[in-house]
Amino acid sequence: MADKKTTTPTKKKSGLIVSTNGKVFVTATFNNTLVSITNDKGEVISWSSAGARGFKGTRKSTPYAATLAVEDAAKKAMERGLKTVQVFVKGPGSGRDSALRAIKSAGLSIALIADITPIPHNGPRAKKKRRV
Repeated sequence: MADKKTTTPTKKKSGLIVSTNGKVFVTATFNNTLVSITNDKGEVISWSSAGARGFKGTRKSTPYAATLAVEDAAKKAMERGLKTVQVFVKGPGSGRDSALRAIKSAGLSIALIADITPIPHNGPRAKKKRRV
């Protein structure tokens, strides 16, 4: 019989350099709120979402779920030394405003707030006119 090799699961050691400045990307959709916090170079320090915090179904799209997701990601990032952030908000969801309040209440200072929601300047070709 072949001997089974037992390997112990090793946690990946991240050599991520975290300065005091970073960026927060909040994507607020109609169904969920996603938050990722990066360093200056754009490497992800921490992330969270309403679904990852245990909300299911329609409760994922609430402002309260967005608040908990942002607080979770901000707490992880602050443990690594983050202090000042630039916030980029994308999407039409209900978690937009509450995410900003949660960043401030978590203890991070906000240097910039920008809305990066994609807006079509012309869009796709319209359907042909209906003839009756």
